[in-house]
Amino acid sequence: MEWELFAGVPEEDVRRLLAIARRRTFDRGEIVFHRGDPADCLHLIVSGRFAVGITTPLGATALLGVRGPGDAFGELALLAREGAQRSATVAALEPAETRSVLVGDFERLRREHPGIDGLLARLLGERVRRLSDRLTEAYYLPADKRVVRRVAELSELYGGEIPLAQEQLAELAGTSRATTNRVLRDLERRGVVELRRGMVVVRDPDLLQRRGPADVN
Repeated sequence: MEWELFAGVPEEDVRRLLAIARRRTFDRGEIVFHRGDPADCLHLIVSGRFAVGITTPLGATALLGVRGPGDAFGELALLAREGAQRSATVAALEPAETRSVLVGDFERLRREHPGIDGLLARLLGERVRRLSDRLTEAYYLPADKRVVRRVAELSELYGGEIPLAQEQLAELAGTSRATTNRVLRDLERRGVVELRRGMVVVRDPDLLQRRGPADVN
């Protein structure tokens, strides 16, 4: 398994990290950790997909992202102070496997091989980039275009068949279910997607790579 996050990092440093990682498997629906749990490890995804979400003050669940093979989650644990807590809840969307790196093991590796900090820099840099992209979208992109972007991203992650409900897609796009349904229905009329119960099937992925529904003609 290769992680795009580590592109450009010396192979020896990647091997050192994987040598201290522990194999973990999860069943569909299994919680990896809850928001508020101790932040004690990083997870590198080998197979399967994971939902990252939070619970709002009113008790509703909001889906923040979906991570798949070659990605990671829990990276802030590697910089967390003692007693730090998880900022989100992560659950397996299907049978999945990760390589888990405990904070203590990582700290020992850093002391022995200072060059390993390059791995940490890549992980944190990717997190900052994602946050920056989403913040820019929230300020400057209309909801319709955000929905199309999320569908395009998930199409790549799932290979064209996205097994998520429209409520979940709406949460990922930061908009309402009504708006999401309207955009998806429009895409379906154009032959870009097919809507099934609890699933969106992408029929024309090339069109989804454009910036928004105004470009899908």
